[in-house]
Amino acid sequence: MAAAFPAFAADKPVAPTIEQMAAYPQFSGFTLSPDGRHIAALRGTGEDRVIAVWDTDALDKAPTLIGASSMKFSAVQFIKNDRLAVVLTQPYDLRGGSVVKTFISKLMITDLEGKEWREPLPQPRAATREAELMQALSNPTVLDSLPNDPHHILVVNNTGRNEGDVYRVDLRTFKAERIQMSEERVAGYVTDLDGNLRARLKQDVNPTGAYVSAEFREPSGKWVEHFRSYVKNRDQTQIIGFSNDPNIAFVQSNEGEDKTVIYEYDIAARTRKEVLFQHRFFNAGSVVTNPYRAAGEDFGQILGLTYQGPRGDEVEWVHPKMRALDAGLRQAMGIRNEKMRLVDPATGASATIEYPVEKNLSVIAMTPDMSTVLVSVDGASVPPEYHLFRNGQLTLLAKQYPDIDPRALGRTELVYYKARDGLDIPAFLTRPNPELCGPGPYNTVIHPHGGPWARDTMDFDGSMWVPMLASRCNVVLRPQYRGSQGWSRKLWMAGDAEWGGKMQDDKDDGAKWLIDQGLAKPGHIAMFGFSYGGYAAFAASVRPNGLYKCAIAGAGVSDIRRIWSRFYTNPFFRQAQAPTVDGLSPLDKAEQMQIPLMVYHGDRDQTVPIEQSEWFVNKAKAAGKPVVYHEIKDYAHGPAWTRRIMADQLRIIDNYLASDCGGTGL
Repeated sequence: MAAAFPAFAADKPVAPTIEQMAAYPQFSGFTLSPDGRHIAALRGTGEDRVIAVWDTDALDKAPTLIGASSMKFSAVQFIKNDRLAVVLTQPYDLRGGSVVKTFISKLMITDLEGKEWREPLPQPRAATREAELMQALSNPTVLDSLPNDPHHILVVNNTGRNEGDVYRVDLRTFKAERIQMSEERVAGYVTDLDGNLRARLKQDVNPTGAYVSAEFREPSGKWVEHFRSYVKNRDQTQIIGFSNDPNIAFVQSNEGEDKTVIYEYDIAARTRKEVLFQHRFFNAGSVVTNPYRAAGEDFGQILGLTYQGPRGDEVEWVHPKMRALDAGLRQAMGIRNEKMRLVDPATGASATIEYPVEKNLSVIAMTPDMSTVLVSVDGASVPPEYHLFRNGQLTLLAKQYPDIDPRALGRTELVYYKARDGLDIPAFLTRPNPELCGPGPYNTVIHPHGGPWARDTMDFDGSMWVPMLASRCNVVLRPQYRGSQGWSRKLWMAGDAEWGGKMQDDKDDGAKWLIDQGLAKPGHIAMFGFSYGGYAAFAASVRPNGLYKCAIAGAGVSDIRRIWSRFYTNPFFRQAQAPTVDGLSPLDKAEQMQIPLMVYHGDRDQTVPIEQSEWFVNKAKAAGKPVVYHEIKDYAHGPAWTRRIMADQLRIIDNYLASDCGGTGL
C-alpha cells in the first residue's frame, strides 16, 4: 500500500479548513481477517465511501473496491477469513398519519469482492406502521463470530415478536437456526470460548426498585440467577467472559467498591475467587483472551486486562508475548511517556504516573499466533493512523486525515480542579498552539459532553468540534462534571437531581479555574454542547450572573419533564434513571435569557426531538431575546449523512464564535 503524505512547513502550523475537517477520513475502520491474509477498510473520497480489501502479502497492489448504490457504508468487520459484516445507512421517511424522518441501517454479509450480499436474518414484511418503524430503527447484531467455526456465526434478532432470540446462521446457505428463544426483559447474552450461550442479563423491577440480574445457564438448560444489582445504588455486576476452564467466569462488579473490579467466579460453587484486576483511579473494563484454538497452548489464555483510563478502553498486557510486542511497537513508533497527575474524585488521593500523553497505540486485531497485528495510533491532536506488523516488519498503512496539520490542533492534557464544594472534577484541557495563536490568555469554550451518563476521552475527537475550536485559537475545557460516568461512583451519583444546579456549577467552576490559571480571557468565554451538552448551553443562557459571553446549544433538551415522559415509559428505565433527572428546565426561563444564544438541531433527530429546540427558540424570540436558530436538513442525533451537512454544522459554529456571539465574535 503506497501512500504519499504531505510534509508540513516547519515554521508555522496551518489551521485546517472546514472542508478538510468535514471530509470523510481518507481511510478508517480497518479490520484484519483471522488468518492475517487480508485487510479491509472504508475509503472516503468526496461524498462517497467504498470498502477497500487488500492482500497483506501484496500491499503495493491496488485493493479490491466494493461500492454501494443508494446506501452508504458506515462500518465493516471481518467475521470469517472470506466474509465481511457490513453496516449500511440511508435516510428513511415513514409516512402515515405524520412523517417520521429518521435513518435506516442494514447489516449485510458479503464476500471479499462484494459479489454476493445477504441479510443474516431477513425480516418479514411489516404489518403495521409501528412495526415498520421498529424495523427501520433496529438491526440484527452479531453476538459471536465463532472464531473456531469456519461457517457459522451467532446473531441476535432485535425487532418484532422474535426480538432477543439468538440464531445460528450458516454463511454458506444463510439458513438460520434459532438456538435460544428469549424472554421478556432479557438484556443480552454472553458466550463462552466455544460459542455456547452461558450467561445473560435481565432487567426487572420489584418493590425494592429496578435491578439487573446476572444469570448462568446450567447443563440442563435452566437459567439461574447468581447476582442481583439495584440501579438506584449504581451497583453494576455483570458476567463479561469465561476462562478456558468452563466452570470459571470473569465478573465485573462495583458492589462494595467505588470503581469496578474484575474477579474470577466459580460457577458451580457460587464463590468469588481472586481479583484479577483493580485500578486505583479507573474502572476495570474487560478481559482480553486468545479465542483461537489454533493458538495451541495460548488458546483461552489471558492476554490483557482493560480499564476505562484517560483514553477510554486501555489495556494492560499480561501475556509475555503481548508485553514484548507492545514495548517493541512503542519504541518503533516513537511513543513516549510523560508525567501525568491522577486524582481520585472519591477520596481526593493523588499519584503521578508515566503516561503517553501525546499519542498512544491500540491493537485492533491479530492472528492466533500474534505474529500479524493491526494497530492504530492516535492522540487528541494526532488524527488516527494505521499500521500493520507482519513478518517482523512494521508498515504504515494509512492516515485518516493526512492533509490536517496536527500542530494546529493544540495540546490536550488531563487536569483536575476543585468545585466550589470541594469535589475534585476531572477535565480535558486543550490549549491552542502558541506558535499559531500567540501567548495567552485566550478566548475559551467550555464544552460539556452529552449523556450525562457518559464521559469524554483523550483520543482524537472525530466530531471535529475540539480540533476546530483549538485550531481557531480557543482554549477548550471538557469538564467531567458530576453525573459523568466512568470516573467513580461518587462523582456519578453526585449529579442526581442536580440538572442545572451543581452539575452546572461544575462547568462554571471550570471556567473560573481557567481564568485563575491565566489561560481564559475574562469576558470571552462561551459554552458549546450537544445533546445533554446542549441542555447545559440552554441552562447557561438563562442562569443569572454567569461567566459566558454567549452559548451554542446543539440538539439540546430544553424541557426535562417532556423529554423523560417521552423516553422513560417502561418501568425499568423509569425507576432507573428518571428520578435522577430533576432540576432546572431551561424552557421555563427562556424569556429570561441572560446572554446571546445560537441553537441548531437536525430534522431527523429521533433521540432529542427537534421540538425541544423549537419550543425554546420560539419563546425566547417572542420575548425579544438574541437567539439564532438553524434547522439542519437530513441531520440526525449523530454523524452527518453527507460531507456538506458535516461542513454546514461546523461552519455555523465557527462563524457564530468568530463574528456573532452577541456582537463582533467571542
